[in-house]
Amino acid sequence: MTRIRAHVMCLLMLPLGAVAQSPAAPLQARPAAVKTSTRQRISEGQRVFEQNCSRCHAAPDGFSPRIAGTVARHMRVRASLSEQDHEALRKFLHP
Repeated sequence: MTRIRAHVMCLLMLPLGAVAQSPAAPLQARPAAVKTSTRQRISEGQRVFEQNCSRCHAAPDGFSPRIAGTVARHMRVRASLSEQDHEALRKFLHP
């Protein structure tokens, strides 16, 4: 009986630990200009992807920064992308 009571108490204490570790101050919102700029880069990268890559590849769910850079670099050579399109594609692959 004591073991059961101890297990129940542990299970009841778990949510309290999660609440205690939550951040004390709310996260600061980014300025709207930064969010818009990021969205523009992603949509520009999406346009580049759709024009140059979607014939052979499905849209990705996202890559790590390292993989996104490698993929974009290889596709820049194969698809003859400009430096601007290359950067937009890299941002699209890893926002």
